[in-house]
Amino acid sequence: MIRALWTAASGMEAQTLKMDNISNNLANVSTVGFKRSRVDFQDLLYQTLREPGVESSNGNQIPTGMQVGLGVRPAAITKIFLQGDYQKTDNDLDLAIEGRGFFQITLPDGTIAYTRCGAFKLDSDGTIVTSDGYKLEPEITIPEDATSITVTDDGTISVTTPGTTTPSEVGTIELATFPNQAGLKSIGRNLFVKTQASGDETTGTPGLDGYGTIAQGFLEMSNVSVVDEMVNMIVSQRAYEINSKAVQTSDEMLQTANNLKR
Repeated sequence: MIRALWTAASGMEAQTLKMDNISNNLANVSTVGFKRSRVDFQDLLYQTLREPGVESSNGNQIPTGMQVGLGVRPAAITKIFLQGDYQKTDNDLDLAIEGRGFFQITLPDGTIAYTRCGAFKLDSDGTIVTSDGYKLEPEITIPEDATSITVTDDGTISVTTPGTTTPSEVGTIELATFPNQAGLKSIGRNLFVKTQASGDETTGTPGLDGYGTIAQGFLEMSNVSVVDEMVNMIVSQRAYEINSKAVQTSDEMLQTANNLKR
């Protein structure tokens, strides 16, 4: 019964973590480029009371053993990089990636971060930046007198200036991919950084060699499904309740044993 108390407690802790993850998913249901997370669990060690396959006293082989599980623990929280829905904005600097790849962003310390959020702006120098002022990599500057900005599906950025009818190219967006994008580390602000698990990035031109294309005037929204998260919330709540019931039942059994009299 003492074993059951700790086993059920591990289940309650696991469901608490799952609820934390569901809450974060739901909180970011409107976050541009957000990718939902899923908690993976695994069972703990087993206490073996009898090994399977041993011989009994009469020479027969025992077909099954006796093992008692000791609970559950979180094994991983995995980012699901399924593509989100697109929202049409008609903003020249709103860009969405159709397919594989990440935009590259230069952090203040020079580190390159990666994002699926294409809600870009211009800073005081005309450089394309994120909402936090982090520059797009490679750095692209839009002339101050530009009257229109055009981004083609291969990432080429062209502008039209007064007195000219032919757009002039000012830069090209490059996308990055990883051998294991689930191994990227989230650092907030819709940004990821590479890790040893993700592997090194490979950069390329949008639309070529398996890279996604660029859609101007669109944003990729969160891939969180509210309905799915609500169902997961109900399942997690009921699992927490039944584990708490196991704790209560084990306590009542211990109380009964403590009240035994000769």
